[in-house]
Amino acid sequence: MSLSPLIIGTAGHVDHGKTRLIRALTNVETDRLVEEQKRGISIELGFAPFRLPSGRLAGIVDVPGHERFIHNMLAGIGGIDLVLLVVDVSEGVMPQTREHLQILHLLHIPRGIIVLTKCDLAEDQDWLDLVEEEVREELSGTFLADAPCCRVSAQSGIGLAELVTTIEAVARELPPRDTDGPLRLPIDRHFSVAGFGTVITGTLLSGHVVPGDMVELLPPGETLRVREVQVHGKPATSAGAGQRVALNLAGLDRSRIPRGAIIATPGIFEPTTRFDARLTLLASAPRALKFRDPVHLHLGTARSVGLVALLDRDKLEPGESALVQIHLDRPLVAQREDRFIIRSYSPMTTIGGGQVIDPAPIKHRRFRPEVLQALKDLESGEKAFLLQRIARVGVVRLKELEQATGLGSERINDHLIDLVADGAIVELGDQWADAGSVRAWQRQLCTRVEQSHAESPLQIGMPLAALRGVLPKALSAKGFEALLNRLFSSAVLVRHDEFLAQADFTPQPDPAQQSRIDAIERLWREAGVEAKNNTEMLSRLQLSEADAADTIAYLLGRKRLIRLNAECTLHADAYAAALALLRGPFATVEFSLAQFRDALGSSRKMVQALLEHFDALKYTLRKGEVRVIWKLPTGP
Repeated sequence: MSLSPLIIGTAGHVDHGKTRLIRALTNVETDRLVEEQKRGISIELGFAPFRLPSGRLAGIVDVPGHERFIHNMLAGIGGIDLVLLVVDVSEGVMPQTREHLQILHLLHIPRGIIVLTKCDLAEDQDWLDLVEEEVREELSGTFLADAPCCRVSAQSGIGLAELVTTIEAVARELPPRDTDGPLRLPIDRHFSVAGFGTVITGTLLSGHVVPGDMVELLPPGETLRVREVQVHGKPATSAGAGQRVALNLAGLDRSRIPRGAIIATPGIFEPTTRFDARLTLLASAPRALKFRDPVHLHLGTARSVGLVALLDRDKLEPGESALVQIHLDRPLVAQREDRFIIRSYSPMTTIGGGQVIDPAPIKHRRFRPEVLQALKDLESGEKAFLLQRIARVGVVRLKELEQATGLGSERINDHLIDLVADGAIVELGDQWADAGSVRAWQRQLCTRVEQSHAESPLQIGMPLAALRGVLPKALSAKGFEALLNRLFSSAVLVRHDEFLAQADFTPQPDPAQQSRIDAIERLWREAGVEAKNNTEMLSRLQLSEADAADTIAYLLGRKRLIRLNAECTLHADAYAAALALLRGPFATVEFSLAQFRDALGSSRKMVQALLEHFDALKYTLRKGEVRVIWKLPTGP
């Protein structure tokens, strides 16, 4: 099995040798700007492809070390698989080493390697041991506490082979990226190429992309076509999660790309201006965070000013964590379990970070136990999030869950199967609903049918079209049918064609009603195939509109009358005579409307309604101006 591509990030204080180390490993100069090369420090993100001895492809992200460019470091570090924490042995741990380490911890970067650089300048082995001991003390209690340590010199090449071997070993232990999920590519660079147009680059977090794909730029929500795909600087037929990708996008002016935009599968993601989160304030933060304090928020390549609404307290002390709702001054794309960093508004320094719980919540009221419990439930895992999302909206399709979670369809389906088995949700056709809503809808249907029986005692049941309006509009036609089938299987309700009734209900007409029933049936039976339209037929009797409607409904339910369309109805005997023609003289031949009219002895309008009725039932098949028999019913 081939291993997925690997994204490696660097972190460390300014001028500790990150860029030179990458150049020694890859033979690529990541400082592209004249100012970077002149000043000898990285300002923008740099990238270099790197193939490991096993043949596995890797990309190294060179992030700036200087405090002034920490926002660029944050834009590049979020999508990495492992980090190289670079420490100059002549200086040891420095302020930006600590801030980078805090950021790595808050972002939950999975694995890392400590790299001591400029080891050729060390006085002796004892000095290197001392520096490593100091670094280990600084890393105590962090995810790098037990990380391997490599001693290298980019200048002389000392230790580089050992570092490459260590990277390979650590990389083998990393979990694979989510290739099943929707495309999500945060843009960290964009530029124009003469003759080609706009090119964007980034680390593909999930999904895959091929030339010709239609993708969406968010924000603002513009649909674009992928003209070309490159992976680590080379043309590719496809790109998958975990790869450094460049996309040439047709018709895109780079001036329309806002900072922090993403490229995504169309229709899946929505920019948000608020999200719920678990926020942790660093123990080293200079002061407590108060309700609605402004902060600089960094999520992926996006940054925004956010107001922190503490939901269960008035202030968050250093070292504490809390449930919050963060309100943003500009829209960005966030998904559940995304990690983010907050920096103090002024002066800017990293003070904390957290994880998104709900990327599209309603606005919460503070100090509400039910709100806090719901957020804790959402924190507990993907399955809980799906269940709460379904319960919130009542009924959803798979695509809506993909939009809400950013997960792939296979992963969501696995959770849905478990939730159905647990009895928490119900599958209704092409949708899923929470079990409580389904029970409520079933009670509504039963109650409404019971009311219909009381209001229209002659009608065999309530029309399905009217009953459909009782339920939420979000319930699809397939979902409605599945809900009805659940009631049929439990023998609570029964179906009579387009009517729904209680299983034990039988219309019981009183003498006056029976007299009207007999009169209307006699009228249609005597008219036979020469019956006129409904209005003209009923005008021959002195009946109120309501009495006529109830009586017709009764006869339709008892199948003494057959409705062909809204205007035309036949008595069952005349309808049987028409079916007999299909089974007899027209069984094996093509026939026109005129031929059938002449054989039946009815009007053109009635025969047209009758044949269209047969077409809808698939008894006949129309071929231009003629028809043939398709599949006739068995029985009379």
